[in-house]
Amino acid sequence: MTEKTIDFGFEDIPESQKASRVRGVFDSVAGNYDLMNDAMSLGIHRVWKNMTITKLNPQPGEALLDVAGGTGDLARRFIHAADEVRRRRGGAAASAIICDINAEMLLAGVDAKKDAGLDLSRVCGDAQNLPFPDETFDAVTIAFGIRNVTDRDMALREFFRVLKPGGRLAILEFSTPPTRWLRQFYDAYSFSVIPRLGQALAEDRDSYQYLVESIRRFPKQAQFAEMVKQAGFSRVTYEDFSGGIAALHTGWKIW
Repeated sequence: MTEKTIDFGFEDIPESQKASRVRGVFDSVAGNYDLMNDAMSLGIHRVWKNMTITKLNPQPGEALLDVAGGTGDLARRFIHAADEVRRRRGGAAASAIICDINAEMLLAGVDAKKDAGLDLSRVCGDAQNLPFPDETFDAVTIAFGIRNVTDRDMALREFFRVLKPGGRLAILEFSTPPTRWLRQFYDAYSFSVIPRLGQALAEDRDSYQYLVESIRRFPKQAQFAEMVKQAGFSRVTYEDFSGGIAALHTGWKIW
């Protein structure tokens, strides 16, 4: 029987190989991950992350699971935002667990100064088989990671499983600009500039080439929103950032 194939950038490979090949990409780029996101987002991924946290509206005492969050950007932002609310009205400190399948990414994200005083922990784990009990978290986030997961439907079902009733999901991902001129501009920039930057700044053209290609193989906004609904989420919406270069998908676990 022929093994099912799956996208790896513009290449179609046996499904069993994707996880290891993606791991190889992120082993390679881990030390330059923020640089990579700067290149891929034209420098505004930090603004998108701030907008994601604003949408989540973290509250005191809440627990976050940040999947594929090796750098810790969203997890730290979540805790700090909850602390701002706590200073005004009291309550317990928020907490976050960063879960990433790639150990190199987890290690690259450790920063004693930034992590000081935060209830923040790291776990090496697979988005498709999260090592946490049912109904553990108030919120689940994943930024620029879902397109690299082999079985996205399985991961979405896992996100639903570990959320408490009333919990919310936020997925930030590079997307497809609906406006033709912007799509053409971003394609030209992505394929002409980003791999060259990867070679010049990180001596790694191939990994950056894969990341550019992986965006083009990811489902468009409405299609991915339907996948989120099929996983069980309610009140599913998406919002384009920067004309659709990225999109924020949100949903709620409502019984």
